[in-house]
Amino acid sequence: MTTAKIRFAEVRPGAAGRGSWVSRALGHPFFAWAGVRAPRAQHTMAEHDAMERFARGCQSVVEIGVAEGASAVALRGAMDAAGILYLVDPFHLSRVPMLNFLRRAARRAVAQNGGAQAVWIEEFSHEAVRQWSRPIDLLLIDGDHRESAVEQDWNDWSPHVVEKGVVVFHDARLFANGWTSPEYGPVRFVDRAFRNNASSLWTIVHEVDSLVVVTRNGRATA
Repeated sequence: MTTAKIRFAEVRPGAAGRGSWVSRALGHPFFAWAGVRAPRAQHTMAEHDAMERFARGCQSVVEIGVAEGASAVALRGAMDAAGILYLVDPFHLSRVPMLNFLRRAARRAVAQNGGAQAVWIEEFSHEAVRQWSRPIDLLLIDGDHRESAVEQDWNDWSPHVVEKGVVVFHDARLFANGWTSPEYGPVRFVDRAFRNNASSLWTIVHEVDSLVVVTRNGRATA
């Protein structure tokens, strides 16, 4: 498990406080890039473990939405060392593009952990897929959370997933003491496309916290 150097999202009863101003200030990705703190995952330890299990043995993995790189660390360390992890993120939200510390923090986190080759694709997912022709064993959709954007990522990328491959959706499920809500785009899409769609060719095969894993006809297992 690649958990020692990652700060996971917490699930606990009651509303989480905002914390001290020091804690909020340290939330800036500059401090992850500078090595002052560990990369902050947007997922829980249970979700991290699930990503590692499903990535194990995969040779071609695509992650849409990288943030500080915590999920990339999980995928890269668990997949086949001879494989390739494609990291798709435009890193466009920085106010100062030349000092994009989210991008720097992500690259630092991935570089510090061993595993498969990492290929960075700094484009929006709908742009990156235009020239895509490779098969995908595991696809993680965790980019733009608008329902229409989640659906576009699914429509664009899922045709490239191999027959027994899996697609992983983050922030796509309601769970106790969690941060998701029925209005979340990934929640709405997963409910509509799989949970409440008996005619879907894809089946939910695993769920934990906000994570949902689907595959064609339920043939893949962790």
